[in-house]
Amino acid sequence: QVQLVESGGGLVQAGGSLKLSCAASGRIFGSYAIGWFRQAPGKEREFVAIIWRIGGTSTYYADSVKGRFTISRDNAKNTVYLQMNSLKPEDTAVYYCAARISVSSNPNDYAYWGQGTQVTVSS
Repeated sequence: QVQLVESGGGLVQAGGSLKLSCAASGRIFGSYAIGWFRQAPGKEREFVAIIWRIGGTSTYYADSVKGRFTISRDNAKNTVYLQMNSLKPEDTAVYYCAARISVSSNPNDYAYWGQGTQVTVSS
């Protein structure tokens, strides 16, 4: 069974930082791409960042977070992180991690999702 559990959300002032964690079940961690997505009230779920391993580790970011967010993984802990710096009020959303065999930035391509964690950035 594929399990993903997010943590680390909270309330932070604009310009601050948060680090989200996504703990994944061991059988998927090494071979699946893990993506972070977010959904703000009244908006569609959108891609944030993704990490995958084919040979070396590769990452890809949405333009809106590039240079501010960093996705990484700890293989020993089966955990993917999303370090979020220079947060803006428009980053406020529920953040989800998701997993699939191959790389995609389309949330509709993902079958496995965590429960989400709320991030609120105050101005």
